[in-house]
Amino acid sequence: MNQIHENPQSEEVIDLSAYLNVIKRNKWRILSFALVVTLLVTLITLTLISRYTATATLLIEAEQSKAVSFDEVYGLDSSKKEYYLTQFEVIKSDSIAREVITKLDLKAHTDFIGKPSFTGEAKAYVKGLFPFLNKAEQQLTEQEQKDLEMLGLLETFKERLSVSPIRKTQLVKVSFESSDPKLAALVANTVGEVYIESQMRAKMGITQQASSWLNTRLFQLRVQLDDSEEKLQAYREAQKLVDIEGIAGLVTQELEQTSQQLVTARTEKNNLQSINRVISEYGNNNLELLGSMPEITSHKVVQDVKREVILVERKVSELSEVYGPKHPKIISAKAELATVKSNLNKQIKGLITGIEKELNRITRTVSALEADLVKIRAEYQEITRKETAYNQLKREVETNRNIFNTFLSRSRETEVTSDFSSAAARFTDRAYAPKDPSKPNKKLIIVLAFVASFGFAVVMSFVFDALNDTVKNKNDVENKLAQRMLGILPFVKVPKNSTFGIHAYFDEHYRRFAESVRTFRTSLLLTQLDREHKVIAVTSSSPGEGKTTTSTNLAMSLAQMGKVLLIDADLRKPSIAKRFDIPVFHPGLSNLIVGTEQLSECTHIDEQSGVTIMPSGQIPGNPLELLSSNRFNELLVSLKETYDHIIIDTPPTQAVSDALVISQNTDSVIYVVKADLTRIKPIKAGIERLFESKAHIAGIVVNQVDITKSKEEHNYGYYDYYDYSQKSEQS
Repeated sequence: MNQIHENPQSEEVIDLSAYLNVIKRNKWRILSFALVVTLLVTLITLTLISRYTATATLLIEAEQSKAVSFDEVYGLDSSKKEYYLTQFEVIKSDSIAREVITKLDLKAHTDFIGKPSFTGEAKAYVKGLFPFLNKAEQQLTEQEQKDLEMLGLLETFKERLSVSPIRKTQLVKVSFESSDPKLAALVANTVGEVYIESQMRAKMGITQQASSWLNTRLFQLRVQLDDSEEKLQAYREAQKLVDIEGIAGLVTQELEQTSQQLVTARTEKNNLQSINRVISEYGNNNLELLGSMPEITSHKVVQDVKREVILVERKVSELSEVYGPKHPKIISAKAELATVKSNLNKQIKGLITGIEKELNRITRTVSALEADLVKIRAEYQEITRKETAYNQLKREVETNRNIFNTFLSRSRETEVTSDFSSAAARFTDRAYAPKDPSKPNKKLIIVLAFVASFGFAVVMSFVFDALNDTVKNKNDVENKLAQRMLGILPFVKVPKNSTFGIHAYFDEHYRRFAESVRTFRTSLLLTQLDREHKVIAVTSSSPGEGKTTTSTNLAMSLAQMGKVLLIDADLRKPSIAKRFDIPVFHPGLSNLIVGTEQLSECTHIDEQSGVTIMPSGQIPGNPLELLSSNRFNELLVSLKETYDHIIIDTPPTQAVSDALVISQNTDSVIYVVKADLTRIKPIKAGIERLFESKAHIAGIVVNQVDITKSKEEHNYGYYDYYDYSQKSEQS
């Protein structure tokens, strides 16, 4: 059973070394750009005018000292936050600024003299050239011109003035900016002084206004008080009032007593009337029933007689138990009992007769009390009306007197304190002329300019590097082109007025270049061990990428290991014959394919390298047809028997299709790319065309690599030798 191993997708990791390499490659450009920009900024900064800022600190008084309290007159509550915010705005107000400008005559200072701008001068020049553009300007009066001038001064002044409160304190900083340090300090101090003076003037004005108003109002109140007192006295005299409160009290007391007496009399009358009604119902002669009435029995005389009756009846009863009815004691006791009962009846009759008389009397008493009560009430109401009128007049007098006394007191206080007013603020620190300018901070500007320009140059280096889609290193070859890296050939700096020789491979001065060629050769041979590898074509995307140089140096390096033939198959623009100083008319590949010349006549042996060279020969009119013929294929087959390696220099893939035809008859193709020049797109297009022709691409060779830029990035062949050779030379 086959197991499928899934490889997790590797997360992209930011390669910091790649960014560092970009910076290293462009370090001189970055540094040069930063230095140039910094130099320009320095020159501009040196021309800037230095600005000095002086700061004075004021303490806004919360509870201001006063001789007496006038908070309600001023209408300011210094305990509120709005009070301080108001004071800050007052300091920044136009009135304060206008007074400072006038006091110090700031319009004559250079900071306040308007300098003509380039735009203004240009407009004036254009208007001078074209008068019809000038609009009819309205003539301003002298005062209007002064007002406009003052508006400009105010705008300039307020731009330079700064008022900043210190949080959670009563302190406020007043700062002014000027090119003259002394003027900056003078203006900051003057702003504070003018503010303090203006507040004191305002308060003194308010005090004087209050005093004037109080005096006017006081006269009116005195007249009102006198008038109310006269009315009160006239009423007292008219009503002949001496003590209205005492009289009202006596009448009230008399009214209360009469009312109580009337209530008592009415109660008694009601009781007598109820008894009288019972007597009328029972009859005056029915003494037995009348004697049982609670109203009768409750009378003290009746109760005493009834007790005597009971005692006598008890005595008769006791004697009856001892003696007979005719016994003298019995007879005497019965006679006594009859006498007592007769007395009881007599007392009841007398009581009934007395109740009628008492009812008549109490009725007359109630009528008299009711008449007295009506009279007393009328008298009380009259006194009450007089008292109410009297109290109204008296209350008016008292109210006018209290108001008059209050205003009199305030008027006297205002007169006493009219020439006194404490300052609304005071200086805690006065401003002094600063030694160092506050702006511009030239050192900081220069440093920031260098940092910003350096950072901008670094960013642009990253941008250009990201936009640069050329081949620069091994990673580009493997990742972007998906091809094998065979080697790199360094850029060789040639002295002025000289050329890179064809035999530089054997020159001691170019030994590092030669070592890179040998490394490239070794890589090529090692990667092709599993297949026949005799015929090798060398091509590129476009002319000038170094394919001919690569072909010749590869041939020279392989010649050290065997017999090598170098063929110039560029039948359109051949160059190998010229490089090896072979005559232009020398027969070559085209002659051999056509069959006009023999092999020995079409080759040339380079004595220094031992490489057999076959130039292009006579340039034909149909090079593609010659290279596509069977004779060319047969020629290569026969040459393979004679030579160990055959190197064919072909035309570029983007120019013509010759390389595609030649690659079909070769064992492998080497694709040459010029570092930092050839773009990825044409390289891919050339490789795809070779694949479509079923050519075997051995790999990529990156040519003309700048050591100073790429030594950090590549660790491939040449640089190994470079480091090793340097160490060998030092040892």
